[in-house]
Amino acid sequence: MNTTVILSLFIFILIFFVYKAYANTKDVIINNIQYKLIEPNEPHINLLQISDMHLENISISPDKLYNQLKDNSIDLITITGDLLDRKRSFPKLISYLKVFNQLKPKHGIYVVFGNHDYVLREKDLAVMKHTLEQHGCKVLQNEHDSLDINGDILNIIGVDDSSTKRSDLVKSFENVKTGYNLVITHDPNIVMKMKNYHFDYLLAGHFHGGQIHWPKPYHLAKLGREMMKMNMVKGLHYYDDKPFYISEGLGQTGVNLRIGSRPEITHHKLSINNITKKVTSTAI
Repeated sequence: MNTTVILSLFIFILIFFVYKAYANTKDVIINNIQYKLIEPNEPHINLLQISDMHLENISISPDKLYNQLKDNSIDLITITGDLLDRKRSFPKLISYLKVFNQLKPKHGIYVVFGNHDYVLREKDLAVMKHTLEQHGCKVLQNEHDSLDINGDILNIIGVDDSSTKRSDLVKSFENVKTGYNLVITHDPNIVMKMKNYHFDYLLAGHFHGGQIHWPKPYHLAKLGREMMKMNMVKGLHYYDDKPFYISEGLGQTGVNLRIGSRPEITHHKLSINNITKKVTSTAI
């Protein structure tokens, strides 16, 4: 086989590889997670988690996202950071926020920022926060909100981004009421510092499931060496016997390619009472 044929074959394989990796960014997986058993007639809430939208590199349009979600009953939406990192994406953000509002979540939309959001200049970050609030979102930066849902207290605790050293657990948990503690944050590494902070469930993102997860996501070591050693890269995990979930994220960072990972929309079914039975999870 001559050099020209070998080179042509290599280029063909490379083009196919890149095409497939780009196609993967449009192949959204919908995960349904229920970390403990909920009895058939037991009251529960349906929570939608969106993470790592990275609006500069997202392959699902607002219309397609709405069509993926419109048939679901959604009580609460959480967005766990990295919405964008360029102010030119603000108009695009609004189009997705309109979708979230169309879904009519009964208990609102809660947002925490991630490391990419903090790439924005301070004045631009303030504009983004104002834009989110104008569209019905509550932004939590080391603070919490408490909801009374049919007599049960749901504490939504927004811990700011750990990777940029903005997290403050003391402030986040200050004066939290007795009830179900749902922590939303961007960087899941924070769970390793929460031995003395009670939470019932924690939602995070940041890792993208590796995004380029082939043969292994070695590059994630710089984002969380200890978590990678424990294979805590995506999905449902436990640390100190407390459950937390790492979303693969909806968008991409760096390049708009995915290998061995998929964009993710996550539905979490939560009972906010004291039942502590075991986990089930499914993906469709």
